[in-house]
Amino acid sequence: MEHIRMPKVENVRLLDRLSSRRAVVGTLYLTATHVIFVENGSETRKETWVLHSQISSIEKQATTATGCPLLIRCKNFQVIQLVIPQERDCHDVYISLIRLARPVKYEELYCFSFNPKLDKEEREQGWKLVDLNEEYNRMGVPNNYWQISDVNRDYGVCDSYPTEVYVPKSATAHIIVGSSKFRSRRRFPALSYYCKGNNLNAMANRAAGKGYENEDNYSNIKFQFIGIENIHVMRNSLQKMLEVCELKSPSMSDFLWGLENSGWLKHIKAIMDAGIFIAKAVAEEGVSVLVHCSDGWDRTAQVCSVASLLLDPYYRTMKGFMVLIEKDWISFGHKFNHRYGNLDGDPKEISPVIDQFIECIWQLMEQFPCAFEFNERFLIHIQHHIYSCQFGNFLCNSQKERRELKIKERTYSLWAHLWKNRADYLNPLYRSDHSQTQGTLHPQITPCNFLYKFWSGMYNRFEKGLHPRQSVTDYLMAVKEETQQLEEELKVLQERLANLQKSQSGDNKVKSKQQDRSKQTGLYTSNNSLANTPQEYSNDLKSFPSRSPSQGDEEDSALILTQDNLKSSDPDLSANSDQESGVEDLSCRSPSGGGCLPSEDSGKDSDEAVFLAG
Repeated sequence: MEHIRMPKVENVRLLDRLSSRRAVVGTLYLTATHVIFVENGSETRKETWVLHSQISSIEKQATTATGCPLLIRCKNFQVIQLVIPQERDCHDVYISLIRLARPVKYEELYCFSFNPKLDKEEREQGWKLVDLNEEYNRMGVPNNYWQISDVNRDYGVCDSYPTEVYVPKSATAHIIVGSSKFRSRRRFPALSYYCKGNNLNAMANRAAGKGYENEDNYSNIKFQFIGIENIHVMRNSLQKMLEVCELKSPSMSDFLWGLENSGWLKHIKAIMDAGIFIAKAVAEEGVSVLVHCSDGWDRTAQVCSVASLLLDPYYRTMKGFMVLIEKDWISFGHKFNHRYGNLDGDPKEISPVIDQFIECIWQLMEQFPCAFEFNERFLIHIQHHIYSCQFGNFLCNSQKERRELKIKERTYSLWAHLWKNRADYLNPLYRSDHSQTQGTLHPQITPCNFLYKFWSGMYNRFEKGLHPRQSVTDYLMAVKEETQQLEEELKVLQERLANLQKSQSGDNKVKSKQQDRSKQTGLYTSNNSLANTPQEYSNDLKSFPSRSPSQGDEEDSALILTQDNLKSSDPDLSANSDQESGVEDLSCRSPSGGGCLPSEDSGKDSDEAVFLAG
């Protein structure tokens, strides 16, 4: 709290990016973890919560007659425009947010104070949800070709690798150590994915040395360059695309020209093409693949994880996708801290590497809508929490750093949270028996970018009113839920009807016996209490539940799907206020919207090398 100069400012205006007439007046609060704007409206009092860790940039603009504008851009692509009445107050808020958005040590991050009210045992169980030992066993290793090596048990060989890695069975500790000396950061070749369907065809990952391998050093290989640009090109490309997203009322031609000029979809296609190339080599040509880039923690992670997902249906399930990120990104030392700016550091190290991977998966979901167990919201929430620092999964640059910080003992796992609320992330079109769900995916390969779409659900999701607020997937989920409720109601009614029919049958038998006795005695007795008339049946029906509990009053019996019908379980993404963490609901689907030392990834290295071994 010592960094907060101005904890509360009244009469602040929150502007709508598309129309200044839609501005709302409220109070701005600065806390240790959030920026909070509370509208003055007595009825709704809508609140907007933004984590400090989500803030990408803060721009204090020139003072106008109405006040001092402050523009906040967020890493989850939300843009907030505030007008603060007094310039002095605006300056204090600006200086406070500059410091709060750039923590200098990990302990300042939100995950170390976030408390979802779980006990120690529940926290531990949450971290055990994803087990990489189980995953490698599922792949079928160790076996006659691959073995687990503990040569890096004390991070003595490579400090950005995990302690246990799978290597060829012929690779002794001496060979591994010797190989590491010729690799960038000593990141020696290790197994990423093993395709047990054709035994020897393993995909080895992280053979990382600057430049590229000498083909003369290997026999029976095919050398293939893959043109994926470096982190600096990708960062600039994203910035250009976001500038297009922030245009006010652009024409269709201006938007399409700006999108094409950014090169963003071209880069997505390059990553996809590399993943498709590797998957085809493994599945169709039956060869092993060695992936090689500058350091092995950016482009290598991208293409290996895309290829794995194309090859293995398990990674297209909710649990499998968590395992894939844990294996290829978290375990093998993707630099989350540097790439996504968790702590104050070199801005030239920031780049949307995993964002591109997530978008590749969304593009595949568009081509294969029945192949994925999870929906778009699942991907968006993962992207959000990579930057939120609300959970401990995406902190630090390596397993070694995370263990030193005791992340699992001091923070909570995002995977447990997503799994607990998995009903919100199910794809209603997914069918385990569908042809898309089985075996390898074969995406279309075209020479142009027409196949790839602009992901408005990700980059413009905070802008209201620009396009329909409800996605087709959300609509289908609501229909599916309504159908399930009606089926349950039908089952109850069928059981009641069966009981009535059984009761009626019993009554008829009793009545028949009474008539027989009456004939024998010459008397006929009318028993009104045993009668089962239509009127009585109608009266009984009045007690039946004619509507499901969720349907409300009679006049609301029609299925009307609005934004309010679509709830999001994420505590950080609710449409209303959230005392722990939150911004606006991500279930809406509407459009919005760097002189430092060169990084170790800088330079003209724009190729990803792939070796195919027969």
